[in-house]
Amino acid sequence: MVKHIIDAHSHLWLRQDTMVDGQHICQLEPNRSRSLFFGEERQMLPPFMIDGVNSAEVFLSNMDYAQVGAAVVVQEVIDGNQNEYLTKVQKDYPDRFFCMGMAWNLNEAKAVYDAGLKGIAFPGHRMHEPLQTLMPVFKFMEEKGMVLSMCLGEDERQIAEMAEVIQECPQLKVAIGHFGMVTTPSFKNQVMLARCGKNVTIESGGITWLYNSEFYPYPSAVRSIKEAAEWVGLDRLMWGSDYPRTITAITYKMSYDFIVKTKELTEQDKALFLGENAMQFYGFKKLPDLPYIKNMSE
Repeated sequence: MVKHIIDAHSHLWLRQDTMVDGQHICQLEPNRSRSLFFGEERQMLPPFMIDGVNSAEVFLSNMDYAQVGAAVVVQEVIDGNQNEYLTKVQKDYPDRFFCMGMAWNLNEAKAVYDAGLKGIAFPGHRMHEPLQTLMPVFKFMEEKGMVLSMCLGEDERQIAEMAEVIQECPQLKVAIGHFGMVTTPSFKNQVMLARCGKNVTIESGGITWLYNSEFYPYPSAVRSIKEAAEWVGLDRLMWGSDYPRTITAITYKMSYDFIVKTKELTEQDKALFLGENAMQFYGFKKLPDLPYIKNMSE
C-alpha cells in the first residue's frame, strides 16, 4: 500500500527568460504557454498555463489533486536562475517543498545556503568544464548538510568525474537525475554511481519524457526500474516527474500511476520508490493527508 507519494524532481519559475550557449530561451509572447528553445518553438508548459508563470500554487493544486504530499524543486539553466523565487517558496511552504538553489562558485553556494535553500542543483549535462572545478562547492555542501542534485549527460568521462566527487565527499547526499538517462548507453554506469557511496540515490525525473515514444503505461520504464533495482537495490531509487514539462503530454497523476498499476513491482517496492525513500533521503516529516477526490466525469 502506497501511503506517501513524494516527487523528487520538479521545476518552478516565475519568468523564463535567459541565455544558454548564446541562444535565447524565453516565453514567445504574452498569453502563450510556448517558449523559444534553442531557436525552436516548444510547448514548455501545458496550454492552459498561458501567462508563462510556473508557480508553486498551480503545482500545489496539481499535487493535491494527484495526492502527492511533497516535491523536490530542482533547477535547470534553460529556466534561468530562480533562487529568489524558490527562497520565497521554501519559506511559504516549508512542509511541501524542498527547494534547490543554483550556484556556480563557492560564494554563490554560500548565498544559497544563507537564503535557506536546502540543496543545489547542477544540470551537469549542460556543463562544459570538468565537475572537479566545482569541488569547493561540493565540499561546502557536504559540510553544511546540503543535498546535491546532479543530472549527467551520456559522457563517460563525466560519469567518472562524478564518481570521484562522491568518493571525495562521502557524507554528501547526492541525487542523480533523469534516472541515469535511462534510454541511453550511459544508463547502467550512471545508476552504478549509487554503489560509489552510501548517500547516493537515483531519481526518475524525466523518465516519461525519455520513454515518450512508447507512451503510457510505459512498460519499458517499469522494466528499467526493476533492472536498476537489481543493480543497486530498490532503496536507492526514487520517483520524480520533471513537472511541468512532462505534463504537456500526460497528466501529472499519469507520471506516477503507471507505477501504482503495474504488476511487475511489489506493493513494498512501489511504496519505497514513490515516497518512502525520498521521505528518508530529504527529511520530509509533516506530509498532509490528501484523500482521493472524485472527478465530475466519474
